[in-house]
Amino acid sequence: MQASDLLTGIPPVIRPDTRILILGSFPGEASLAAQRYYAHPRNLFWRLLSAVLDEDIAGLPYEARLERLLAHRIGLWDAIAACKREGSLDASIRRAQHNDFTALKRDCPALRRICFNGKTSGKLEPEFAAAGFETLVLPSSSPANAYLSFEQKLAVWRGILG
Repeated sequence: MQASDLLTGIPPVIRPDTRILILGSFPGEASLAAQRYYAHPRNLFWRLLSAVLDEDIAGLPYEARLERLLAHRIGLWDAIAACKREGSLDASIRRAQHNDFTALKRDCPALRRICFNGKTSGKLEPEFAAAGFETLVLPSSSPANAYLSFEQKLAVWRGILG
């Protein structure tokens, strides 16, 4: 497998005092093009976190959004480091190479909870639970996941904070 024909993800947004890590699957086309997490305008991620944190994070410029998340000790990353994919749907992901999470406990000693943004990243939940982390699989914030309303998703997303 040649790495050159694979799409590569976005670096993690995390620091040693991070307590909660939200893992997506792999960035969509809009996010890859912008090199920003959850860049698609119809993705509910920033709106959901704004509601969970009771703070208008969605209305901030991207770098300020990341600063506010880190201030709340929340980090972002994806389950998949690289893959082959046409379009943005998780169902189209092929030849997935997962990120290496082995150093998380060492590098982020305060990390206690891993939240998975959708079922694709949620497949890693048993592995993280076995490693001693609290886990929560969230309904995906993706616009492709339209079977739940914003309010229904938010009810589950409120569990991020524990």
